[in-house]
Amino acid sequence: MCVAEGNQREKAGDPVTQAKSAVVVGAQWGDEGKGKIVDVLSERFSVVARYAGGHNAGHTVIIDGQKFILQLVPCGVLRPGCRGVIGNGVVLDPMAFLKETGRLRELGIDVDSRLFVSNRAQVILPYHRMIELAAESAPGRQKIGTTSRGIGPAYEDKMARNGLRVVDLLNKDLLKTHIENACREKNAIAHALFGTEPLDPAQMYDEYAAAAEKVRPFVTDTALLLNRALREGQSVMFEGAQGTMLDIDHGTYPFVTSSSASAGGASIGTGVGPTNIGTVIGVTKAYVTRVGEGPFPTEIDDAAGEVLRTRGQEFGAVTGRPRRCGWLDLPLLRYSNQINGTEWLVVTKLDVLDEMEWIPVCTAYEVDGKPCETMPADIRGIEAIRPVYTRLKGWKTSTEGVRRFEDLPQAAQDYLRFMERESGAKIGIVSTGPDRDQTLELPEFREAMGRIAGK
Repeated sequence: MCVAEGNQREKAGDPVTQAKSAVVVGAQWGDEGKGKIVDVLSERFSVVARYAGGHNAGHTVIIDGQKFILQLVPCGVLRPGCRGVIGNGVVLDPMAFLKETGRLRELGIDVDSRLFVSNRAQVILPYHRMIELAAESAPGRQKIGTTSRGIGPAYEDKMARNGLRVVDLLNKDLLKTHIENACREKNAIAHALFGTEPLDPAQMYDEYAAAAEKVRPFVTDTALLLNRALREGQSVMFEGAQGTMLDIDHGTYPFVTSSSASAGGASIGTGVGPTNIGTVIGVTKAYVTRVGEGPFPTEIDDAAGEVLRTRGQEFGAVTGRPRRCGWLDLPLLRYSNQINGTEWLVVTKLDVLDEMEWIPVCTAYEVDGKPCETMPADIRGIEAIRPVYTRLKGWKTSTEGVRRFEDLPQAAQDYLRFMERESGAKIGIVSTGPDRDQTLELPEFREAMGRIAGK
């Protein structure tokens, strides 16, 4: 079955004259506020493409006080005229997808003509959730803090070349055979290892065959769509999920996600070549948070952590889990910028620090009393880190809603410029509140985005 758009013959590797594209990536452990930033920037872009993760990643966008929580759907669909793409690097739960698109329709968002799903994306099925939930709760197993939504097992099947893709979901005969074979295997494994009750393959087939017909209108060859858009001079923004320190290769393994959450995943997860990436924008909080298990060098164990959690409303958009809070970690940010090739930084939740008299910032690591110039590869090494802090003076003045850099308190400007100098990337945007309009954009960044996006 061919679901490519049009009949025009495309030449492989046909170069784009100017890379009118940008990757927006989380610079820490996720939850940096990428959703708001993608929404703010999407006004200038023709297409927003999600390239990794599944419905375990929640993006919260607030527009005129109304909250939108997106899990699979790219934030660009909240902008009239902007198309959204779910790329091949995403794992798609059809039921979660249909629930989310249904909710967006009820809110008046046009998803039916502006949202596209890759025919090569992998599908999450109920046995993926069964396996993950059982494994995460099994006695003696190391917990890594998953959402138990089947993300990891779906990626495992993908890498084992045993997964079901969206294009296969639409083939009823193949779908039935796949579910029968998979249930036979997964039920036996889950029962033997965890004592789990078996899933009914016939019921599963009926439910997912029906769901497939509702998903079908969204499905296309999104790699063709995106490359054609770039060839035609349209601008594309690639939206990451989670954060760099959760990347399967470069994060705090094994306490990571199962996909390429860093900027390199944009090419892998969409089928757009790396030479067609114009710039990388890293999103970082003015402090650091982490959800779930794993090492966290600058985690705050005293009352200050609770202050940040309360003022920043640090609870997961999808799970509601309280986030662990810590001070800004500049060695981590430098590592993240190196991995991603970050050119621009977006700093979110600056206003959360407004009441602090002094703000500790980690500027270096020591391990066993010796300077550590890079992020250790092993968990024991990361857990052995002793952060070296510099205290910066707070501003004790509200920054909420400030729209110009020069209108920020001097101490807040100094804090941001310190981040910029120490991290090696230029600050382009500062978020001074949760709403779309509470955004400060620096002139140099605005000019650069004008060159890239053409708007």
